Amino acid sequence: MDILLVSIGFILMLVGILGSVLPVLPGVPISWLGLLMIYLAPSVPMDWVFLSITLVLAIFLYVLDYIIPAIGTKRFGGSRYGMIGATLGLVIGIIAPIPFGIIIGPFAGAYLGELLSVKTRHNAMRAAFGSFVGFLASTFMKLFASFVYLGLFIYKVWAYSDKLF
Repeated sequence: MDILLVSIGFILMLVGILGSVLPVLPGVPISWLGLLMIYLAPSVPMDWVFLSITLVLAIFLYVLDYIIPAIGTKRFGGSRYGMIGATLGLVIGIIAPIPFGIIIGPFAGAYLGELLSVKTRHNAMRAAFGSFVGFLASTFMKLFASFVYLGLFIYKVWAYSDKLF
């Protein structure tokens, strides 16, 4: 039972890291589920404080993931059209078989969205840059948190390895 839970937890950790880059998967909450798996193993004592703190952090980062790109777009003079364009560009960038589509998509989408809102090319480019910066900041934040959760997971497995295996 322990080996199964540790294996599922590790798979969830890897999916969480992948979800930190792909917007269709909630990366940090999935990584948290991986942490939960290690504590569901009968050989590992439950640490409710640790799980609660990491859960609150995962939820906070999940919510922040939607706010940061919008802040970046607004900070650089973007509009609602730019934010919608960045989101659509991200989805298209993931699906499109082009190199770096996940990076080019949000930038191009925000630019086109801002052009639709009757902005000048200069203002549209500036807002697109803001959206891009917000997207990169959000992605880095999620990726960092997912790797921290993976580190915590590995530490817990190592700390209880004599009981788990």
